[in-house]
Amino acid sequence: MSTLHTHSCQSIVAGGKLISFELPKIMAILNLTPDSFYDGGKYNSIEHAVAKAEELLNQGADIIDIGAFSSRPGAKLISAQEEMDRALPIIEEIVLRFPQALLSIDTFRSEVAETAIKAGVQIINDVSGGTIDENMFDTVAKLQVPYVLMHMRGLPETMQNETSYDDIVTDVATYFGEKISKLRSLGVKDIVLDPGFGFAKTQEQNYELLHRVDELHYFGLPILGGISRKSMIHKKLNIQPDESLIGTTVLNTLLLSKGVQILRVHDMKEAKQIVDLLF
Repeated sequence: MSTLHTHSCQSIVAGGKLISFELPKIMAILNLTPDSFYDGGKYNSIEHAVAKAEELLNQGADIIDIGAFSSRPGAKLISAQEEMDRALPIIEEIVLRFPQALLSIDTFRSEVAETAIKAGVQIINDVSGGTIDENMFDTVAKLQVPYVLMHMRGLPETMQNETSYDDIVTDVATYFGEKISKLRSLGVKDIVLDPGFGFAKTQEQNYELLHRVDELHYFGLPILGGISRKSMIHKKLNIQPDESLIGTTVLNTLLLSKGVQILRVHDMKEAKQIVDLLF
């Protein structure tokens, strides 16, 4: 569709396969946490999680993002061991049942990331951009896997106190510039940028970032947008997270119109419809 930005020349290599972004990709969320803000507790048994993974793949998910740690605002820290105990049995079963599936691990801990990659996951999605675990960048370089670099400040339980910026987009870009050069110096080849909607940002900052997200194409890297059912939608509309599908769909459409190459979503079927309609 000619009116949409396309950055089709970009690609990443994951699990030995070239992933091109001529068409946007959809990363479907599989939360294994009891306390996630939207679907916590639904998929923390192997049976339920595997059934959900199968459903997401059947609905056209390009990537399944597996998270065993809630990073919602105010979330409490759990141990790395607890995070691995939740995630690993489910990862192993999904890899066994769906060997072609492209999986990412949503973690800011290098040891959890490494364990997941060794179990068959192909992408690391780190909400902290390497700021919480100083070994993360070295681990990504050693494993040579694609890395989703997200903008955040502080820890999940403190990040909403850290929302002072000169200019939200410029400050996020400066952060990305520093992290990208560090990752490149370590030999990391495949980097995806995630502006981190809802992480250490006010409502106004989230919307400014949304409307100017295309400025981040400056880096020539794929951009991931994760706004699915976040408070920037339901608080603004004064509704509940489970009523925010229409708002999510509208904002995901806006992200795609600004050339964002990956949508991270709870609602796979509806996100696929957006892509099918626009491309």
